[in-house]
Amino acid sequence: MTRTQAPTPYAPHGAEPFYRQLSPSCGLRVSPIALGTLTFGRGEALHHMGDLDADGAAELLTLAHEAGINLIDTANLYGGGVAEEVLGAALNKVDFAEDLLVTTKARMVIGDGPNDGGASRWHLLREVDRSLTRLGREHIDLFYLHQWDGQTPLEETLETMDTLVRCGKIRYYGVSNYLGWQLQKALRVCEANGFIKPVSQQILYSAYTRTAEYEQIPSALDAGISTQPWSPLNMGLLTGKWRRGQQPESPARLKDGTGQEMRIPDWETLYQVVDALEEVANRYEATIPQVALAWTLTRPGVHNTVVAARNADQLKDLLGYAELGLSAEDVDRINQVSDPAIIYPHWHQADMATDRLGPADEDIIGTIGDQVAEQFGARE
Repeated sequence: MTRTQAPTPYAPHGAEPFYRQLSPSCGLRVSPIALGTLTFGRGEALHHMGDLDADGAAELLTLAHEAGINLIDTANLYGGGVAEEVLGAALNKVDFAEDLLVTTKARMVIGDGPNDGGASRWHLLREVDRSLTRLGREHIDLFYLHQWDGQTPLEETLETMDTLVRCGKIRYYGVSNYLGWQLQKALRVCEANGFIKPVSQQILYSAYTRTAEYEQIPSALDAGISTQPWSPLNMGLLTGKWRRGQQPESPARLKDGTGQEMRIPDWETLYQVVDALEEVANRYEATIPQVALAWTLTRPGVHNTVVAARNADQLKDLLGYAELGLSAEDVDRINQVSDPAIIYPHWHQADMATDRLGPADEDIIGTIGDQVAEQFGARE
């Protein structure tokens, strides 16, 4: 079973741009892509990602706004808060700042103190206030719990989120880098206590890194929560600059220059994915990054994805994805080399339970069923 849909293009302002709902569980409308800010600032922690100052950041904001992008993604972790500071300064330089929605995050360790990390009430309340100060805003439009905290009671974390929404400091919130069971547990805690629920999850997902299809995406689909992939280009590994026996001279996003921080278990498969992306790109006279973005937005449950750029030319190239309408054949070609491996219990469900698949099951079981039949002769 193959699923595909053409990515919905958005037009410049004044031409009826189309916005997707962030999630089935909320009414906020966002552009298909969000502009990430990993490249903003000169913080020591993430200096290798980029060093755009306020003027350079304002240039990207202007280009993004003209293209219809209305969501900007940042985090307190990026440069130790420097990215938020630069974004705040850039927002002061443009006259459309009120048109832009801002996402930020907290939970990661950002200092040496015993409470400088985690999802405790103390830490989250402090970091939200710090982020608001750096951004120069009165509220955060979408706030993400940046990672799971297995030591702080979920009731404490989610009651804090509920309080922040009800008092107006944040409008919506989501979870980031949670496992499927962690997301489901968070939802159950919210239901049991009457807390406002998260509306989205932000996770690593790309044409190469598809392990989220095992349980993170099905879990969100089942709950009516959207998925917002971060790094759909795998930190630059899906740009076409990384090939067999070839690496870029100065990798922009990868600190050690080897790609190992992205935990690549199979480089040959990565190269095959890049080859497939290039094959599809050649059909449309497009670029590999454009196809990678377009593919990501065809995936079940994906309503929006985050991209970052080091300069205006990179962002202009990425925006070209909107001119593509990938066919089922295009998506099939990419899927042939990137489908997740068949693991238990997925092969068992595909073998024994395809008579009663739900939408969340079909995302992975429907995709791998034909592989099961080919490898094991289990399905007719």
